[in-house]
Amino acid sequence: MTRQRTGRPRTKKARGASAVGRRLEVEIGPVAHGGHLVARAEDRVVFVRHALPGERVVLEITEGTEGDKFWRGDAVEVLAAAPERVAAPCPYAGPGLCGGCDFQHVALDAQRRLKADVVAEQLRRVARLDVSVEVEAVPGDDEGLHWRTRQRYVSLPGGARGMRKHRSHDVLPVEQCLLEAPAGPSYEVRGRTFEVADGGFWQVHPGAPEALVGAVLDALAPRAGESALDLYAGVGLFSRFLLDAVGPTGRVAAVEGDHTAVQLSERNCPGLLARAGDVGGVLAGELPPEWDQADLVVLDPPRVGAKRAVVEQVVRRAPRAVAYVACDPAALARDVAIFAEHGYRLSGLRAFDLFPMTHHVECVALLEPVTSA
Repeated sequence: MTRQRTGRPRTKKARGASAVGRRLEVEIGPVAHGGHLVARAEDRVVFVRHALPGERVVLEITEGTEGDKFWRGDAVEVLAAAPERVAAPCPYAGPGLCGGCDFQHVALDAQRRLKADVVAEQLRRVARLDVSVEVEAVPGDDEGLHWRTRQRYVSLPGGARGMRKHRSHDVLPVEQCLLEAPAGPSYEVRGRTFEVADGGFWQVHPGAPEALVGAVLDALAPRAGESALDLYAGVGLFSRFLLDAVGPTGRVAAVEGDHTAVQLSERNCPGLLARAGDVGGVLAGELPPEWDQADLVVLDPPRVGAKRAVVEQVVRRAPRAVAYVACDPAALARDVAIFAEHGYRLSGLRAFDLFPMTHHVECVALLEPVTSA
């Protein structure tokens, strides 16, 4: 299942005089993975926040030295604005402020186009695939706000709270994050209730579980009597509906690294064979022999992706279809390329805006054997 990570700056040895604080006038180029836009200044690439393609801005360097190959910066003055630029709804969004959102200055439909461009660019650059991508809205947010059903603040003295600045340990005091939902998560999906541990993983956007279950089932089209592997299965969100689809003559096995989640998945999914442990290790030798083959596979790895060892264990089982749920386009593209080495093609892709106002995007990719074309 996808887990959020908080970026922190890495300490590195300075390669010359600092460029931090320098202001430069530049024209902004395309979007880059990670919520930045690309610009060039003084023969370097600069990754710029709070800008849009085609804009003319004054940027301020926030990270970089004279010896670095690239710098990071923030658009502190907009000289020529793109038509997609809007006023950020949150008073804490903007240069030098809260680092939680990347795109509050961008109209919502344009945010989705930027995310689609990133997914397409990663697949083109890493997997050598030319794919048309559309990022779909899902129900449950209020024009991109009030969707985060689990929210964490930094506690400050006197009972105040705050949010961290971008790539920093510095804390900005805030009264309320506009992404925070008015209520906590619902653990009911399609009439099924799921038990989740306190602090355990569950999708934070209220529309995410339904959207992802629907996309996975549509992609796999499970049939009665089939066998299905649910990898990085969490508390059994996909397993529950796979069990329903394959029926009493089929079988479903789930693998998850968190032992508590595995115990809960067994309660949430009667009839499930569940194993706790490293996914690659379990696939390599900890499942019964009948699981040396599987008709269907769901992969929902963390942000780093499944990686080669897991992909090769999956293709060894010769599934007719793999649904890959990905929260990082770069990791998805890398793993799609590994699947291609083993005769699996990307035959379908959907992308969902489960994290509005941020650069994050969720994809569901369908991979099938080339021979099935």
